[in-house]
Parts: sequence; structure tokens; C-alpha cells
Amino acid sequence: MSLAERFQRFKKRILSPGPLVPVIRLQGAIAANSGGIGSGPTLNHASLAPAIERAFSGKPAAVALAINSPGGSPTQSALIAEDVRRRADEKGIKVFAFCEDVAASGGYMLAVSADEIWADRYSLIGSIGAIMAGFGFPEALEKLGVERRVYRAGENKDLMDPFRPARPEDRERAERLLSDIHSGFIGWVKARRAGRLDEQTPNLFEGEVWTSPDALRIGLIDGIGHMAPVLREKLGAEPRLRLANPTRRGFLGRRLGVELAEGALGALETRAEFGRFGR
Repeated sequence: MSLAERFQRFKKRILSPGPLVPVIRLQGAIAANSGGIGSGPTLNHASLAPAIERAFSGKPAAVALAINSPGGSPTQSALIAEDVRRRADEKGIKVFAFCEDVAASGGYMLAVSADEIWADRYSLIGSIGAIMAGFGFPEALEKLGVERRVYRAGENKDLMDPFRPARPEDRERAERLLSDIHSGFIGWVKARRAGRLDEQTPNLFEGEVWTSPDALRIGLIDGIGHMAPVLREKLGAEPRLRLANPTRRGFLGRRLGVELAEGALGALETRAEFGRFGR
């Protein structure tokens, strides 16, 4: 491209800017606590609320969600998704979700808040389920010669205590809690994907993960494509993409000590979540 052509292109962009589309970046595992120094990115409503508000301020042509998340906290997932949906409905702004490596479990819950969901050819989509996991060490303390003292008020207060044997009633209580969370997730997906979802698909709501072609076939997504070209086609012009997420503070602006430890744990948790999907 010649210098004159570049100048004309720049002039056109300045005098006739394309439609503004704020982008909310949703990258990482979803957890109530934000990652500290050295951690991978962590998503929660408290840290994302300013970005969501900024994205829907003014009169954008649309809002885009760039999602790369294996899920995590169902509560934080719901808070983020419902905030996006509420603001979109109040202002009549269309929301497009663009899934990258993974949009699974809580990550897919975020995607469902959009009016349309798009993914890369190799994205992993779905995992509509609920999980509670831990470890059990009922004999470890005895072998070490350590006496553990636990006092509780309430028969069920020590659910998931790793230092006592699991009881059948513990499993029943955990499954009851998970079933309630799972039902809410299914209801959200059915409501948001009504008329597009093939609800007769085997294992649709059993935690199954799908590649994009299968996800498109059963109605979990609306198409396979990337942000800029899809938005260009939808809006009829080259979009002006603007990142809504605030810039992270520099090294000297952070607290040390506790954040270093929390950051290391957060990084491990994030890697473990993505590892469930081979990423």
C-alpha cells in the first residue's frame, strides 16, 4: 500500500469512524478471589463490574465478550452473566460472545449471556454440569502422631472435612447441593438458547464438552468465526474495537507478601482448571 493510500485510509478512519464495539475480556478461571502477583488471570464480578459498566456506557453499536475460561465459581459466573444481560436489556444493546480455547462450565454460562455465541473451529464448548471435589486423608494424622480437635455446633457443619472418613449422608448432601446448582445452570441455558438448542441431544446437560462443529449442530453456539470479521458482517462496517477492561496496576502498586502466596495458588488453580480440557 502506497503512502497516499495509507493517508486516505487514515483520513477516512478519522472522518468516518466505524461503529464502536467495546470488548469485555473474560480470560481465566472464575473465582471469588482475584489472583495476586504471579497468578494467572482470575474472573469475578467485583473486578469486572467497572469493565461491564464502561462497556455499556454511551451508545455503542454492540458489546463483544472475548471468552477463554474453563469455569469455576457458579455464583461469580452468574453474577457476571446476569450483570451483562441486565445492562444489555436495559439499553437495548446486542451482545456477541466470541469463544477462544475454552468456554466451558461457568465459562459457557458467561457466553450464554450474549445474544449470539461464536467460536473458533477448535474451541471447546459446553460442560453444563456442577462439580465439588476434594481429597481425603482420614488416616494421615494418626500415622503422623497428630491429634486433631474439631468442635462443631450443627451435625453437618463438617461436610467435606478431609481428615475424617466420608459418610453416605455426606455424599447425599453434596449431591443434593450440586443437583440444585445444576438445575439452575440448565434453566439458564434453556431460557437463553430457546429455539436454537437441540434438547434431545444425548448427554447435553451431563457435563459433556463439545468441539465447535458439534456445538453448532446442537445449538450451543450460533456460528464459527472470529470477532472482527463477524462484527464487520453484522454491523455493515469495520468496527472500532475498544477494550473495556481496566489496565492492571504495576508491580510497585501491589501489595506483596500475602499476594505472592495467593498468586501462586491462583496460578495452580487456573492451570488445573484449563488442564481438565487439555489446554
